[in-house]
Amino acid sequence: MSEHAKSISFELNGSKTEMLVETHENLVELLIRMNLNGARESCGQGLCGCCTVIVDGSAVSGCLYPAAFVDGKTVTTVEHLDNNVHLSPVQEAFIEEGAFQCGFCTSGFILMTHQLLEEKPKPTDEEIRDYLAGNLCRCAAYPEIIKAVKSAANKMARA
Repeated sequence: MSEHAKSISFELNGSKTEMLVETHENLVELLIRMNLNGARESCGQGLCGCCTVIVDGSAVSGCLYPAAFVDGKTVTTVEHLDNNVHLSPVQEAFIEEGAFQCGFCTSGFILMTHQLLEEKPKPTDEEIRDYLAGNLCRCAAYPEIIKAVKSAANKMARA
């Protein structure tokens, strides 16, 4: 760490965390340094959604979000959704519907789907497409992703 590193504290996946971060470090870089590899940097411009992380309840592009900005905030990554016991309904639905191919973009889609279903438990196809428009799948698993979102909504409604 350089002399310009800053100490920050935040809640990460339900646990208090303290880290030293460089002023130039983005959130994805910090998470990778912490061995959390679900958020991935792909485009580096906040356009693809592969780096999606939830900060204080809102999705952010981790490749553009300065790590120092999470000081005092709550951060949720895809690794936290299973609660170390069972997969979340969204994770289950993505597997059951085959809503991925290479898997590179999957964590971003899963986090965005969780956020969507919290806001709108029964979204229409158009609402799903609109909400997930900032996430790109280079393998074109879009039809399966739409099915997975609907399946997850049904699972969550039954829970």
